[in-house]
Amino acid sequence: MINKDFFQALNDLEIQKGINKEFFIDALEAALTSAYKKNFGEAKSASVKLNPEKNSIKVYSFKTVVDEVLDPDKEISLADAKLIKKSYKVGDVVQQEETPKNFGRIAAQTAKQVVMQRLREAEREKIMSEVSTKQDELLTVVVRRVEGENVYVDLGITQVEGVLGPKDRIPGEKYTVNSRIKVYVKQVKESYNMPYVQLTRTNAGFVKKLFEIEVPEIQTGEVEIKGVVREAGYRTKIAVTTKNPSLDAVGACVGNKGMRVNAIVSELNGEKIDIIPWSENPAEFIAAALSPATVLHVSTNLLEKTSLAVVPDDKLSLAIGKSGQNVRLAAKLTNWKIDVKAKSAVPSLSLDSDENEEKTNNFDNLFDNEDAFGDLN
Repeated sequence: MINKDFFQALNDLEIQKGINKEFFIDALEAALTSAYKKNFGEAKSASVKLNPEKNSIKVYSFKTVVDEVLDPDKEISLADAKLIKKSYKVGDVVQQEETPKNFGRIAAQTAKQVVMQRLREAEREKIMSEVSTKQDELLTVVVRRVEGENVYVDLGITQVEGVLGPKDRIPGEKYTVNSRIKVYVKQVKESYNMPYVQLTRTNAGFVKKLFEIEVPEIQTGEVEIKGVVREAGYRTKIAVTTKNPSLDAVGACVGNKGMRVNAIVSELNGEKIDIIPWSENPAEFIAAALSPATVLHVSTNLLEKTSLAVVPDDKLSLAIGKSGQNVRLAAKLTNWKIDVKAKSAVPSLSLDSDENEEKTNNFDNLFDNEDAFGDLN
């Protein structure tokens, strides 16, 4: 069967869609072979071959040479085989070109279905490839609709919507159709039709990306973010550091007159942000992490990664935070268990003595009392 128009159509698809025609050829051969067997005998051993160079579609049947034919669809007698080619012997496979009636119509219908299916697959793969590059990125999107607790947004990618679920929305935020919002791409998953893109405004990655945009020193690598923890809508703690002795990492993040951090706070609808200097010294890092509270002293048990932070009596509630939020975030940021106590609750601790300075560097003796630490979870 010769069909120049069919192969020209494949060439046009390759040019217009950027899809190699070989992407279609293999699928077409398999589908046409299946269609041939379905219409002309499932038991037959046959295959359909496409030759783009010759613009041809050919059907070949295969039969094994035998002494006695038991299955005419798969076997041919030695006598009949020798009529085709004298050198055939028992056990050889005879290949013959078939010219079945009406197969042209069947082939056209099948080819159309296969090409359309392959086009959809190629389009889906292309879109999936594009969307996958957005994983863990910050995007500015347009709200298209709000259905129940879900917000659906336009990602600027054809046929793909992003979903902002209830747990990924900052508490108290309202979304209006056609408004522009910033979101963090939390997860991209393949689905039956198009990729499923899960967005968020509540995770730590969202805040990290906001700082990367607002603080040029983070973009250049002069300032490094060592960790971010967050309870969305309430408070974020971010630890930063720099290897440049002339650069203030915290100051760079705050910006002139607070301009940089205020832009982020505004994006987060007033969420509090504590920018903390990271330190290799656990005691120093823990003390900083308990900001905005003043910490008088920190004792650490390196083996168990537990610590005791002593604060002024009037700063205890501030250090702990509402419902334990401040100390809970500090513990997550530092990856240390932190117990906070008022100075009056630790009478044995002398903050001014030389003896205490030694204890600050060797704290095991402060942890003999198991009751010194409460449940921090």
